Amino acid sequence: MSSGQFRYGPWDGGPDPLASPFSATDAMDEMSRQILEGRTPREAMESLLRRGMPNRRGLDDLRRAIERRRREARSRGRLDGTLEEVRRLLDTAVGQERATLFPDPADEARMREAELDALPSDPARAVRELADYDWRSPQARETYEQISDLLRREVLDSQFRGMKQALQGASPEDMARVREMVHDLNELLEADARGEDTQGRFDEFMRRNGEFFPENPRNVEELVDALARRAAAAARLLAGLTPQQRQELADLMSTAMEDMGLAAEMSRLSQALRSARPGLDWGGRSRGRGRGRFSDAMSGEEPLGLGDATSALEELAELDDLAASLSQDYPGASLDDVDPEAVERALGRSAVDDLRNLQQIERELERQGFVTRRAGALELTPRAVRRIGESALARIFREVAARGRGDHNLTDAGSAGDLLGTSRRWQFGDTQPIDVVRTVRNAVLRGGPPGRGRRIRLQVDDFEVAETERRTSAAVCLLVDLSYSMALRGTWGVAKSTALALHTLVATRFPQDKVHIVGFSDYARELRPVELAGLDSEMVQGTNLQHALLIAGRLLRRYPDSEPVIMVVTDGEPTAHLQRNGTPSFSWPPLPETLELTLAEVDRLTRRGVTINVFMLDDEPRLVRFVEEMARRNGGRVLSPDPSALGSYVIRDYLRSRNSRRVAR
Repeated sequence: MSSGQFRYGPWDGGPDPLASPFSATDAMDEMSRQILEGRTPREAMESLLRRGMPNRRGLDDLRRAIERRRREARSRGRLDGTLEEVRRLLDTAVGQERATLFPDPADEARMREAELDALPSDPARAVRELADYDWRSPQARETYEQISDLLRREVLDSQFRGMKQALQGASPEDMARVREMVHDLNELLEADARGEDTQGRFDEFMRRNGEFFPENPRNVEELVDALARRAAAAARLLAGLTPQQRQELADLMSTAMEDMGLAAEMSRLSQALRSARPGLDWGGRSRGRGRGRFSDAMSGEEPLGLGDATSALEELAELDDLAASLSQDYPGASLDDVDPEAVERALGRSAVDDLRNLQQIERELERQGFVTRRAGALELTPRAVRRIGESALARIFREVAARGRGDHNLTDAGSAGDLLGTSRRWQFGDTQPIDVVRTVRNAVLRGGPPGRGRRIRLQVDDFEVAETERRTSAAVCLLVDLSYSMALRGTWGVAKSTALALHTLVATRFPQDKVHIVGFSDYARELRPVELAGLDSEMVQGTNLQHALLIAGRLLRRYPDSEPVIMVVTDGEPTAHLQRNGTPSFSWPPLPETLELTLAEVDRLTRRGVTINVFMLDDEPRLVRFVEEMARRNGGRVLSPDPSALGSYVIRDYLRSRNSRRVAR
């Protein structure tokens, strides 16, 4: 095929290159497992993002990779390399000069030696005093000039990345061009700060000075970002030195900028950058919870020059910011806060793909109708709750099947059950299936022997329906303890899973039955499935079973023709009741009034024929005595399952009670 020609055709196998990198249903199933263990949707989403999806790294993996890079950057070297190099060159130059002066017997040589002896220990002051010294040794003069060249390149490199290499062996004309560039840069930034349209000026500036900016910024905003990050890193470098080192290096930098004629322009640039990006760390302060000062960050033995040390601190700052944004542990955190370009610089292109996959998870779950955002909070939709309930139900049925009580399919969506093989005349309101054969037979017998071309006309009296085994409908209230003790004992997750499974079972397989879920702690309230799935245990004191039974009684009154059943899941005796003014009263040990009012609700429900079955998740003697008294008064059953088997107990109890209500019709 020649260059520039392409052939297109249908996809003939293999993975779809345009397909989403993950399945939203797979992500929802991962969240379901977390929610069924008692976590909230937000916690489940955070767990999913931390772990990631199959073949894609999660936030925990990316943070570990960032931490490895941070350790590498910290071990790169010490921050005082330029000071050390200036001292070394200064000692070398002085030593070379002394070697030249020593053989000379003249008084002038002795005076020069005395002048060298009187040099201050501060390298910046020593360099400044030697600026006008007339070197006798050509080698010493050359070494001293290396100090000036080093300082010029290091100081500029600490502000403009790559300048150290660009200015090696720079001529006076090169330095004049740098001064012109810095002046034009200040003019550009100040015009931008005034709100002027500077894109044209920026383009012209980059055309003339682009080689000084290896970051290749596309506009003033990106230019300021790059320069401010590096300037802030240089400021933190000074803050990370000892006070003596800081003063010595600051003096050396000031001397170098004065020698280059850049002191005023560099001060002007520093003020513009600080004003444009005041949120950066310009003073070496702590950069967030759990992070130390940058002076503690560098642990290597190799001395780093000013430019290289600035680059190391700039990289560390970016890695710190990445680690903070990937932690997602601050108010209003969002994965959109993570800078993909910074991720690529730190970890490579594959990490950006992993990040975009994580960013897509919530959007895809929302697009496919599993989650929604309301007032900033993540909420599950009814579709998600149905899937979670199905997952819970499937898990429980696997346990039931293992005990010899398997699942069964429901093929009739009405109240009818299995066919009995008999039929009867249709009556208004019947929901049983039509017996087609007998219906047609009745029409034929009524009209006499059929002849050629004679039509069979059906009348109402001809219709027959197939008799089926029918179950009476039931109204079930599941009362779930929400008190904090459930979370402390690790039973809240199985209670939530059980409630969702029971609701799903009734809604999808026994639609003639009704189920309501009531949660209770200090108060009781009816819970919608969506609310239940997103609910966490409540950090309040009180187990107000009296209020829960009161609400259940009101709900059951809606179904006078259904058999009423209450199932109670709790791990503690009643410790709260409603007072006359409607506020809860809590006491532990329980007040006699609390127990009396709760048992009064049991008696009231018993007189209405409501069965109350209790599933105890603890064997505390006071709880056992109270529950046994409930059973004695009501005639319901008391079960004490292992918490991990609660779901199978509740489902089997519901199915058992349905089997006991089978009647022929």
